[in-house]
Amino acid sequence: MPARPLIDAWAEALYGDRGFYRQSDGPAAHFATAGQGVPGVGELFASAVIALADRLGATHILDVGAGRGEFLSLLHAARPSLRLTGVDVVARPSRLPAAVAWVRSRGGSAMPALPADAQTLIVANEWLDVVPCPIAEWDGVTWRDVLADGALGGELAGPEDAWREQWWPVADPAAGDRVEIGLPRDRAYRDLCSRGALAVLAIDYGHLQGDRPAGGTLIGYRGGVTAIPRFDGSTDVTAHVAMDSLGAGELFTQREAFSRLGIQAPAPSLDLARTAPADYLDGLARRTALAAARDPGGLGGFWWALSCPLAGPGTPPR
Repeated sequence: MPARPLIDAWAEALYGDRGFYRQSDGPAAHFATAGQGVPGVGELFASAVIALADRLGATHILDVGAGRGEFLSLLHAARPSLRLTGVDVVARPSRLPAAVAWVRSRGGSAMPALPADAQTLIVANEWLDVVPCPIAEWDGVTWRDVLADGALGGELAGPEDAWREQWWPVADPAAGDRVEIGLPRDRAYRDLCSRGALAVLAIDYGHLQGDRPAGGTLIGYRGGVTAIPRFDGSTDVTAHVAMDSLGAGELFTQREAFSRLGIQAPAPSLDLARTAPADYLDGLARRTALAAARDPGGLGGFWWALSCPLAGPGTPPR
């Protein structure tokens, strides 16, 4: 039986009936994001997204790839008046605040109807990296599709090859070099931008043209550590995003975003250590969390891709 196309096996592994994102323990059991899993960072991340929503004039935040609602719960705690909606492949999480709406999706880029309007900021945090995409490998003569078992299939052609030539050109490829064809991610991002929202913000780890990784970035996460990708539902399978091909209106790092949005953590006064030690420790913890959120070698190096397809009050950060 011939091997399956990698993109099909990838989609089934994440979003099929027994897919990774349908597991009872949820993705938070296997990896952390800025919105959940890192002590103190989630609250700061929520503050940054709310600050952006305020600057844009958005009163509704729609979280695509919402997991089990961890980030939505932080947003609700920080600003109960915000209208909030989560979108994911599972039924509404039982612990989600009652005021938060929920939409169930099929998974991947296949989005259902979304309650987006001219007051909505759509946020897709670490979502595009798990929109499966084709991968091609140089066999010494030409670029060929990589199959699910690692074998090489047919020659890359059509829109996928055109995307490679435009966004991931390789002047002198070596046998075994790989390119990850970001066309499905581009289409997914543009689909969100077509839903009538005030703005769309995609946040992800990624790369820009001129700094593409020769061997590709496909990897798995399982039990909190990186792992060889498995297409059996046991493993998160992800690849970095070609951020500059998305067509966003603005592209900046999370470190830059926090600075522009005024997310700070001043050093607590030493006097507090004597007069209010709990407040002093809270101040130190917030400062530590901010350093983690802005670390250029970690979360601070993530890219924010912001598009504002509709005119609205306020302006995005400059």
